[in-house]
Amino acid sequence: MTSEHQRLRRKREHDAKRRAEQPWRAWYSLPAWRHPETGLRAHQLRRQPLCERCDQRGIITPADTVNHVKPHKGDWSLFIDPTNHQSVCKACHDSIVKAEEMRGYGIGNDLSGRPLAADHPWNK
Repeated sequence: MTSEHQRLRRKREHDAKRRAEQPWRAWYSLPAWRHPETGLRAHQLRRQPLCERCDQRGIITPADTVNHVKPHKGDWSLFIDPTNHQSVCKACHDSIVKAEEMRGYGIGNDLSGRPLAADHPWNK
């Protein structure tokens, strides 16, 4: 088996494991989320077409991803709650947002260097 075949097999196994452990991931394929005119994703991107994370840093970037501010982890009401949606670019979602989810608190600090996130360990 070639290394490419092994890589694809590992990816399929990883995806199958994620589907089994996180069945709510299928919600992102539902018309309630995905529909180009009436879906929650489209509504958020029309409401806020620019990346909110880049905007905080004074950078203007079109948003192409909708982030759940508080990870829903299978809670349907959090998944569909428009106040829990944030427009971001793919770069911010795949870097900053993912890092914050892994750490469990927001990234960033004020001018004095103090962390902005209330749940940051420094602030406890």
